[in-house]
Amino acid sequence: MYWQTARRKISLEKTLVMGIINVTPDSFSDGGKFFSIDDALRQAEKLLTEGADILDVGGESTRPKSARVSSDEESSRVVPVIEGIAKRFETPISIDTTKAEVAENALASGAEIINDISGLRFDPRIGEVAAAHGAGLVLMHSRGTFETMHTLPPVDDILSDVSADFRRAVSAARSFGVADGQIVLDIGIGFSKTLEQNLELLAKLDKLVREFSEFPMLVGTSRKSFIAKILGESSPDERLAGSLASVVVAVWNGAKIIRVHDVRPTVDALAITQNIRSMAEKEMKP
Repeated sequence: MYWQTARRKISLEKTLVMGIINVTPDSFSDGGKFFSIDDALRQAEKLLTEGADILDVGGESTRPKSARVSSDEESSRVVPVIEGIAKRFETPISIDTTKAEVAENALASGAEIINDISGLRFDPRIGEVAAAHGAGLVLMHSRGTFETMHTLPPVDDILSDVSADFRRAVSAARSFGVADGQIVLDIGIGFSKTLEQNLELLAKLDKLVREFSEFPMLVGTSRKSFIAKILGESSPDERLAGSLASVVVAVWNGAKIIRVHDVRPTVDALAITQNIRSMAEKEMKP
C-alpha cells in the first residue's frame, strides 16, 4: 500500500509517524511553544531526528473553546515554517487546516498533504485543491461546526456514524477528482465522542480497517483528554504512557499512520509492536 501525495508515493509497509508542529498560541498541549518560526524549525529538526516520517504543521487550534482565525492569519503562521522545513529537509509536510485558501498557500510553499479535520464539511473547496495538486488528503470524522464539534451530544452508535461519514467524505473527495490513492481516513478521537466511544473506536478499529480496506487509517490519540479521564492526569505533558498504550492498540488493529507529539518514544513502541505483530502473523500462516 502506498499514499500518493503531491510530491511522492509514500510506502505504508511500516507504520508511519506523523510529528505535530502547532504554530499557534493556544493549542491544548503545546500552544505557544513553537509560535515563532525559529522555534518551529528547531522542533521540526528535533522530530525528524527522533524518527518522524511526516511533519504536520497547523496554524489554528482545534481544542475545545478555541476561536477561529482568518485565512490570512493562519497562512502567515504556517507558510514561513513550511517554507523553512521544505528548504532544509526532504520529509513530507502536511498542512493541518480546514480552509482551502490556507491549503493552497501551504502546498505552494512545499506541503504535499492536506489534513482536514472536517472531512470536507467546513470548506469543500479543499477537495478541489487536493485534486488540482494531487495532494494527499486526510479526511477525519467529526460532527457539527467548528464552534460545536466538541460539545454535541454523543450519537448512539459511534462505529456506524464514523462509517457513514467516511463514505460521505470519500464520495465528496471523489466528486472533485481526488484519487483513492490520495485519501487517508482518520477516526477523529476526541471530537464529540464520549470516553467509552473513544475506547470503542480503538478497540474495534480493525472493523473499520476491513470495511475501508482501500484507504489507510490514521489515528491521533496523543495527549488527548480521554487519557486523562482514565489516569487522572490533568497536564497533557503527563499523558505519555497513556498515549503510547493507545498507539500500540491502534497499530495492532490496523492503523497505518500515527499522529503524535512525542516522536521518539512512539517510534520505539512501534518497533516492539511491529516485531511482535510480525511474529504473530507468521504463526497464523499455514
